[in-house]
Amino acid sequence: MKKIAVIPARFEASRFPGKLMKDLCGKSVILRTYEAALNTGLFDQVLVATDSKVIYDEIINNGGEAVMSRRDHQTGSDRIAEAVENYKADIVINVQGDEPFTNQADLKKLIEVFENDPKKEISLASLMHEIQDQQDIQNPNNVKVITDLSGHALYFSRSVIPFPRDENLLQPVFKHIGIYAFRKEALLDFYNQSPTPLELSEKIECIRYLEHGKKIKMIATDHLSIGIDTAEDLEKAVVQWNQLHN
Repeated sequence: MKKIAVIPARFEASRFPGKLMKDLCGKSVILRTYEAALNTGLFDQVLVATDSKVIYDEIINNGGEAVMSRRDHQTGSDRIAEAVENYKADIVINVQGDEPFTNQADLKKLIEVFENDPKKEISLASLMHEIQDQQDIQNPNNVKVITDLSGHALYFSRSVIPFPRDENLLQPVFKHIGIYAFRKEALLDFYNQSPTPLELSEKIECIRYLEHGKKIKMIATDHLSIGIDTAEDLEKAVVQWNQLHN
């Protein structure tokens, strides 16, 4: 089973323009992320998919592998699908370009989903983390997910799910963490399909997979990833990097 990790990397970012090329203790954020994915030892190949010549050159000039993609992609899945369309792969793993602290254990769990699925019934695997703070639960920027009794996603929403109708029967609320592992054929199916009604309503791309009957296995994790979305996040990342490497 061949496994490829793809890091989608756009140069533009509304909250923190050019963040992937910012310095993180001597190397750019995107190069740190690329090296972290490579160093997990989990993948047969790691590549960066970008619409930026600056990012492309950064990876290539440092001995890495990168591909140029179109600028007009609406989702990360589209950018990744274009990148791997002509690559031989069974499983494609999406590693976020602004998260240089790659958690090997979580990525390994995602890969194991497919290793333990001989009938190939599962199309995707992804991560979720229990949230308890009411502001986090109510925040529509936090995508929530509910699963069946076997841990397969039933639905994703920006609303609170499950709704606590009976306060004596409170259920845990899980935030979806946008790290995916795909079967390549499911990813290419997505790429060739139009956005679906519920996907458009919620503005959540993984709903398209559900609307087409794809099975998504959710894995719970206690690990909170550090994404670099603001200058303040970068300052925190510098502190954590120094703590881990000094």
